[in-house]
Order: sequence, then structure tokens, then C-alpha cells
Amino acid sequence: MNFEEIFEMGKLIEINQGQVVSKTFAQNDAVSLTLFAFSKDEEISTHESDGDALVTILEGKARVTIDGKEFMLEEKESIVMPARKPHAIYAVEDFKMLLTVVF
Repeated sequence: MNFEEIFEMGKLIEINQGQVVSKTFAQNDAVSLTLFAFSKDEEISTHESDGDALVTILEGKARVTIDGKEFMLEEKESIVMPARKPHAIYAVEDFKMLLTVVF
């Protein structure tokens, strides 16, 4: 990725069947920016984070579970997973997302 150039976020990562692929753009004590590509039926199991996490779906569909409540997200939709609440992400179909965590 080149700085000071326009790009499409979803084209920076490819879906690999049977895998969750990630590419971290920034990570420090204040913020984490990570691009993910999930193959259908892959998931990140229930866990907690010390930061508030914004999920933005770039392509496809995902099920996000936050503190036991399920949400279906599609392309161009976002949701915030609050800090210290259990959450999980499941690929209903192949999908790509940007995860922004603020600590």
C-alpha cells in the first residue's frame, strides 16, 4: 500500500478457503487497524478486548455476537463491539472487514 494514493480497502486482501486472513496496518497503545478476509463458515470465537472495536463490513455477510446478542451485517454496515464485552464473528459467507480498535 502506498501513502497519499486512493485505494479500495477490500482489494488489499484476498480470501483463502478454510482460513481467516489478516493484515495489520497500524498497532500501538492507542489504536489497532486490521483488515480481515474470512472464508465462509470460519470464525473468531468468543473473546473480550480492552478497547472499543468498530467492525466495518467491506464485502459479504457476517454474524457478529456481542454479549449474547446476534447481529447480521452486510456490505457497508458497521457495528461497535464495546470494550470488555464478550464478542465473536462468524462468516455467513465469504466476507472482508476492517477492524478498528481504540484502547
